[in-house]
Amino acid sequence: MSENAVLTSFTPIDRPVRAAFVGLGRIYDLNVRGYLDNDDVRVVAIVDPKQERRAQRQLDWPEARAFDSVDELAASGLGVDAVEVLLPIVLHEQGVEQCLAQGWHVNLQKPFANDLPSAQRMISAARLNGRQLRVMENYVFYEPLRKLKEVVDSGELGPVSGYHLKMVASGRGGWEVPGDTSKWQFDEARHGRGILLFDDGWHKLSTALWLFGPIKEVRAWVGATEVVAGLEIDAPTTVVWEHTNGIRGVWDITLAVDMYLRSDYYTNDERWEVTGRRGFARVNRCTARGIQQPSFEVYLDGEMRSYHALDDDWASSFRDSGRHWLRWLRCGEGPLLWDAEEAMEVLRVALSAYESSARGGVGIDPQSLG
Repeated sequence: MSENAVLTSFTPIDRPVRAAFVGLGRIYDLNVRGYLDNDDVRVVAIVDPKQERRAQRQLDWPEARAFDSVDELAASGLGVDAVEVLLPIVLHEQGVEQCLAQGWHVNLQKPFANDLPSAQRMISAARLNGRQLRVMENYVFYEPLRKLKEVVDSGELGPVSGYHLKMVASGRGGWEVPGDTSKWQFDEARHGRGILLFDDGWHKLSTALWLFGPIKEVRAWVGATEVVAGLEIDAPTTVVWEHTNGIRGVWDITLAVDMYLRSDYYTNDERWEVTGRRGFARVNRCTARGIQQPSFEVYLDGEMRSYHALDDDWASSFRDSGRHWLRWLRCGEGPLLWDAEEAMEVLRVALSAYESSARGGVGIDPQSLG
C-alpha cells in the first residue's frame, strides 16, 4: 500500500471474506473469475436491477441472496465485508458512498471517476467510514506485462531510451456487448470521456505509471471519427508524456472500423514496446489476438528471445487481480494496485490529456489540475 493510501491501518479478516457483487453486466463475466474456486471468499449477495441478470448470475452462486438495489441489500441485515462495484462511471460515486456507509470495503471498476472532485469525495467517504477503497487494475496482473516489467527492472536492456504503446480498436469480432452497456459508454463519450482514451485507455495510462513512475508532463491531440450519425469515437488520438525520471512514452490510438480481430473478449489490439540502450522488449497482444507471435519477446545482443509459455489469456489478469484483492483483505500485505490515491494519479494523467488537446497540444502537468 502506498504511503497515501486511504487507510493508515487495516485489520485483516480472519475468515473467508463475505462478498457481494453490485452490478451483473458484461464485466461481471471477467471479474467473477477471481472469486470462483477461491477459499478466501464466500459470495453472499448479488445485486442488479434486472431480474433476468440476477437469475442468470445466481447459477454461479446458488446460495447467495439476490437483491435489486444496494438499499435493499443494506436493509436485509445480511453480513457483508466487501463489495465488487461494477457500475457505470456516472453511478460510481453514489454506489461507492452507499457501500462505504454500510461499513463494506469496496473494489471499484475503473475508471475511478469522471472528474477529480468526484474521486476525492469517494476517498473522503472511505476515510470517514474507515474502510478500504480500491480501484481495480487488471492489466498490471497480465503475465506478459508483468514479464515486461521484470525485464525492464532487471536492467538487462540497459538504461531505458523510451517506449511506446499502440492500440487499434476494430468494429468486427469479439463477444457481444449488451445494449445498455454500450449506451452508458456512448453517453460518456458524448460528454467528453471517450471510449478509447478514457475508458479502455485507463488501463494503458495505469501501465505507464506502474512501469516508470510519476508523470510530469502530458501532451495530447484527441481526434474523432464518426461511426454512425451523431456518434463519434475518440480516434485517431496521440498522447505523449514525460516521467519525472526523464523517460518518455508515446501512445498511438487508431480506429479500424472494418477490421476483423480474433478475440474472446473486446476487439482491441494492444502492444507495448520498451527500448533500452542494449535492446528492446515488447508485449505483442493483450485483449485480442492480432499479431500471431509469442505474446512477449526480448531482443538483446542480436538475438530474439520468445516466451511461449506465459499465461496470455487476458481474462486471467482479472482472475489474478481479484484473487490479489481477496488475499489482501485476508492478510493486508503488499500493494493494492491500485489504492484510491494511486488511482487518483491515473485520473490526473487522463484529464491532462484532455486539457492538453483542448489547448492545442501544450504540455500539462497532471499535478496542476484541480
